[in-house]
Amino acid sequence: MISQKAKYALRALVALARAEPDEPVMIGQIAEEQDIPKKFLEQILLDLKHHGIVASRRGKMGGYLLLKDASDISFGEVLRIIDGPLAPLPCLSRIAYQRCDDCNDEETCEVRRVFEKVANATRGVLDSTTIADSLVIPAEKFIARNLG
Repeated sequence: MISQKAKYALRALVALARAEPDEPVMIGQIAEEQDIPKKFLEQILLDLKHHGIVASRRGKMGGYLLLKDASDISFGEVLRIIDGPLAPLPCLSRIAYQRCDDCNDEETCEVRRVFEKVANATRGVLDSTTIADSLVIPAEKFIARNLG
């Protein structure tokens, strides 16, 4: 299960991906459109900024914008930034490996074997799905982009 913070981060990134390229979006606008508490959103965007996902601009026309293309930001990357490892067991984590306290032998652990399949499938989906993949383009924008 992902945290509420991770859901907010993904929704904020989708909102930024929908914005016009190189046009910052004010944090208040994102918070209102995505129904995210503004103070919480500030913390989330700061985390994403520190990891090179978004940038901020100051001033009257300031706000946040994607630093990377939406097609280069995977759900897996965002979840790892916000929630940490994706692994269901500590012994399956790639970034925070820990041997399970009650494990005698990882090679023969039946529980680990099943959850390794789960972890690999989950990583596969999350690491290959990007913010761009999640965008739903309204019909009028689709027509304008493709026929206009």
